[in-house]
Amino acid sequence: MQYYSTNGDSSKVSLQEAVVHGLASDKGLFMPEVIPTIPKAFFNNIAEMSLQDIAYVVANTLFGQDIDSKTLKNIVNETLNFDIPLVNVEGNKYSLELFHGPTLAFKDVGARFMARLLGHFNQRKGEDVVNVLVATSGDTGSAVANGFLNVPGVRVFVLYPKGKVSHIQECQFTTLGANITALEVNGTFDDCQALVKSAFMDKELNEKMQLTSANSINVARFLPQMFYYFYAYAQLAKMGKPLDKIVVSVPSGNFGNITAGLIGKKMGLPIKRFIAANNKNDIFYQYLQTGEYSPRASVQTIANAMDVGAPSNFARILDLYKNSHEAISAEISGCTYDDNQIAETLKETYQKTGYLLDPHGAVGYRSLLEGLNDDEIGVFLETAHPAKFKETVENIVGEKVAIPSKLAAFMKGQKSTVKMTSSFASFKKYLMNI
Repeated sequence: MQYYSTNGDSSKVSLQEAVVHGLASDKGLFMPEVIPTIPKAFFNNIAEMSLQDIAYVVANTLFGQDIDSKTLKNIVNETLNFDIPLVNVEGNKYSLELFHGPTLAFKDVGARFMARLLGHFNQRKGEDVVNVLVATSGDTGSAVANGFLNVPGVRVFVLYPKGKVSHIQECQFTTLGANITALEVNGTFDDCQALVKSAFMDKELNEKMQLTSANSINVARFLPQMFYYFYAYAQLAKMGKPLDKIVVSVPSGNFGNITAGLIGKKMGLPIKRFIAANNKNDIFYQYLQTGEYSPRASVQTIANAMDVGAPSNFARILDLYKNSHEAISAEISGCTYDDNQIAETLKETYQKTGYLLDPHGAVGYRSLLEGLNDDEIGVFLETAHPAKFKETVENIVGEKVAIPSKLAAFMKGQKSTVKMTSSFASFKKYLMNI
C-alpha cells in the first residue's frame, strides 16, 4: 500500500519509506492511501479470539501487502506478550487497562511494534545506523527507549522537557544507556517536538545521518494502537454486553491514540462515538466549539502526558474527515478539566469504588461520568499505571501507592542525560558532532 502526505505536496511512498522517514518531505504526516474494511464475519467470532489473533487480523488487513505473514505474525506476537484487560469500574463504565506492558503505559504497544518493524526494514535494507528521534511529555520516551533498547543498527535520542515529567517516567529512559541517549531540554514538550520536526527538515543533517521518528507522527507507532480498541470490543462481546452503543473516551494529548481508534472505526469497528478528553490544554475542545484550530503554548498539569499545545495528529483527523468540522463533531465530542477536577475525580472514584485511576485515566473516566447515556456502554483508556505518578496520586488519595517491580527496577539505575537548550542550532550541532 502507498502512503500519502496530509499536506499533499510530496510523492506517495511505500510503508517502508513512511516508517523509515517518519515525516513526509513536505512536513506532512503520512496516511494510508486506502483504509481497508474488515469483513463483518470477523466480528461474529471476535469474542473467542485472543488479543494476538485479533491484532494479527487487523495488522494483516493494513500491512499485509507489504510484510509477509510469518514476519507480521512474529512482530505482533512479540509486541503483545502481555494482557490488556477490560475492568468494570462501576455500572456501565469500564477501564481498558493499557499499563500491563514493560513500561506500564499504553505506548508499549505502538513503540514495541514500531521497533520490530523498523528492525525488520533496516535489516532488509542493509542500512548501517538509523537514528530515532522522539519527543516525550511522559510515557512515549520510556516506551520507545525500552522498545528499541539494544536493537541492532538503531540509535535512539529521547528529547524531554526538564522538570516536566514524573521522576519515575524520567528514570525509565535516562538510566538505560546502550543505544539510548536522553536529551534534557530546557523548555516544553512543544519545544521538544519542534526540534524533532526541524531536524527532519534540515537538509545538511539528513545528508549526514538517517533520521526517523518514533512519536505518533510515525505510522508504525500510531496505527498499531488500534489493536486494543478491537480487543475491548471483543471483551465486551464475551461479556454479552450490547455492542451497538459503545462509547470510548480517550485521554488526548498529541491525538495519535484517538486517531488510531477513528481509523479502526473506518475499518469497520462498530464504535458509536468517541470522546476526546482534554486537560487544560484543550485545543481540540475549542476547535469542536468554534470550528477554529488555534494551537498555543502548552501549560503544565498533573496529567502531564497530555500537556500538548499543538497536537500533531490533528492534521490526520482533519484529513480523515476531509476538513469537515460537522463530520468530526458528529463522531467526536470533547471535554476539558482542570487539575482540581482531575484530582477530585481520582479521589472520589477511589473512595467510592476502590479503583485507583492515574491522572490521565481520571480525565477519561470523568468524561463518562458526565457524558454517558444510561443505555450506552462506556470504555475509557487507562493509559498508565498510577504508580508512574506516585507523588501526585498519593497526595490526592492520602494513601501510599505500591510501586510494581517493573518500575522499581528502573529506579535503581544511574541517570545520564545531555542537557540541551530549545535552540535548534544547538540541537543540530550536537547531532552533527556525534
